Amino acid sequence: MKSSAKKVKLASVDDLFSTEESRADVGREKVMEIPLAELHAFEGHPFKVKDDEAMLETAESVRQYGVLVPAIARPREEGGYELIAGHRRHRASELAEKETMPVIVRDLDDDAATIIMVDSNLQRESLLPSERAFAYKMKLDAMKRQAGRPSKENGSQVGNDFGRKSSELLAEQVGQSKNQIFRFVRLTELIPPLLDMVDEKKIAFNPAYELSFLTKEEQATLMETMDYEQATPSLSQAQRMKKFSQEGKLTGDVMLAIMSEEKKSDLDKVTFTSDTLRKYFPKSYTPKKMEETIIKLLEQWQRKRQHQQER
Repeated sequence: MKSSAKKVKLASVDDLFSTEESRADVGREKVMEIPLAELHAFEGHPFKVKDDEAMLETAESVRQYGVLVPAIARPREEGGYELIAGHRRHRASELAEKETMPVIVRDLDDDAATIIMVDSNLQRESLLPSERAFAYKMKLDAMKRQAGRPSKENGSQVGNDFGRKSSELLAEQVGQSKNQIFRFVRLTELIPPLLDMVDEKKIAFNPAYELSFLTKEEQATLMETMDYEQATPSLSQAQRMKKFSQEGKLTGDVMLAIMSEEKKSDLDKVTFTSDTLRKYFPKSYTPKKMEETIIKLLEQWQRKRQHQQER
């Protein structure tokens, strides 16, 4: 009979004299004060960090009270840490001239880190179309990869339901239809200048979705055509350009012909230049004041006309 002595594991001195609380503490996450210089942006981070008024307010808050909610980061192989959640807090700390900020460090793989990064930013009240588009794409891709190798760790990230598609789970999580998720993701096919125009509300979402089916070369030509015509495509124009593109017939001349058409909204619009109106108003009047005065005069004229008709 073989001895089982070799199977006996002797406790170390530290284990013998450590308390249950101290042993449990080893597994707990800790908040660490990490130098700002050691914190690096998440690769491909789709959310824009701007030095706008809201950022200046956050910086002032950090200056007075510090960062109240710790950021989340993971160690980098090349040294330092990669920020997963807390890019705005990091920038606010820089503006507040802080040297460190509180961070929770976690060991996360790329997909888990991507999902946390996206989720922590999707809660913001206002997101640009480009931010939402790339965020949905990044999270959807990560969820698909995780669903391809299900495990207990992955299960909590994709909803513990491997029988459903990742797009269905994402749609449920963000409160959008699956179709709308794919429409947003489609915007990532736009070249940066066109996508910027969507963010700036110069091109509406629906026409932008149709334009995303144009090739990159056709989109570049469209930018030149829009600049020449000083106009952006309507939904109908964008749909026709998409159709011509799919048929291989969208040349620069075709694009110019479509963009030079008068839009129905333009036919119903009456426009007065500032120079035309200036001679009827005092120099101190702003465009807004002129508009308000014109509306009041039109309302008075309308009431007078109705009164005459009643007589």
